[in-house]
Amino acid sequence: MLKIGLTGSIGMGKSTTAKLFADAGLPVNDADAVVHDLYAGAAAPLIDAAFPGSVKNGTVDRQELGRQLALRPEGFKQLEQIVHPLVREREAMFLDAQRGQGTMMVLLDIPLLFESGGADRVDVIVVVSCDPQIQRQRVLARPNMTEEKFNMILLRQTPDAEKRRRADYVVDTGHGIDQAREQVGVIIADLKQRIANGDFPNA
Repeated sequence: MLKIGLTGSIGMGKSTTAKLFADAGLPVNDADAVVHDLYAGAAAPLIDAAFPGSVKNGTVDRQELGRQLALRPEGFKQLEQIVHPLVREREAMFLDAQRGQGTMMVLLDIPLLFESGGADRVDVIVVVSCDPQIQRQRVLARPNMTEEKFNMILLRQTPDAEKRRRADYVVDTGHGIDQAREQVGVIIADLKQRIANGDFPNA
């Protein structure tokens, strides 16, 4: 089974691109959605112990957690040590289920693919990208987003140019949804051909 890792910096259109792969029939494991679920479940008591007051009614309050992390950036490492093993566990369950169904290809949507060492867990890397100006406009249009927050997020992410350099495929989302859909279709067709050619013996 071929594991495609999808990643991209904030505002690049990664979630939209993941949906395009799903629309094309690929099972998708969305790390962000898994984290969201964990924040209301297994991770909540662990995060509350590490960041007191960050959990309200059994669910992590992202704004409060973000406030604490802004005051204490070294806490990011602590948070990752709590969340990443739980995310990996869920990912492994997803992969086992798909293997059991004889699935040919799956998409692992991993925002911090390079930053968390996830590149070693996938067979192919697809990076979602666009012009930096488009990225900035998209991000700053989000509720409660500021230049300061945006810059703080960018500092924690591998630069876009480095991601593109390490990618097997790049999807440029700067020219509208139809062009992005077309690019996704080309990637899937190419991967099917490569699987048929035996390019991924270990997948």
